[in-house]
Amino acid sequence: MNELDVVGVRVEMPTNQPIVLLREVGGDRYLPIWIGPGEATAIAFAQQGMTPARPLTHDLFKDVLEAVGQELTAVRIMDLREGVFYAELVFASGVEVSARPSDAIALALRTGTPIYGSDGVLDDAGIAIPDEQEDEVEKFREFLDQISPEDFGSSSQ
Repeated sequence: MNELDVVGVRVEMPTNQPIVLLREVGGDRYLPIWIGPGEATAIAFAQQGMTPARPLTHDLFKDVLEAVGQELTAVRIMDLREGVFYAELVFASGVEVSARPSDAIALALRTGTPIYGSDGVLDDAGIAIPDEQEDEVEKFREFLDQISPEDFGSSSQ
């Protein structure tokens, strides 16, 4: 397993499909995952530290975990089959629950939980970006700093 940081979310053109971009900690691979607009908004809210007037689903799930005394210890992006990513939530009790990566990432950002990607997923879908291309990644980060969750469409509250 390789630890991953969330670089951010953006809309891929011309399809208008949101993606979340993860970066391998201590490595040079990036992992793009296509996600839905609702999850893009949830991830962007969490990254920007925004608190909606009413809790979104991921905020509610975090609050429920705290209320029942469960600690989320890891999010693992485990598999990629036929273009679909699979993740799991790992709890301190040892329980593991299957989840969509976008939901797992949104929850991890809210709880401060580390995110990991399996070697197989990173080997299959990771994109190596050498240091000399890091300026392109920096441009992407600047782009992320200029967008807001509202850019991903409406979300229910």
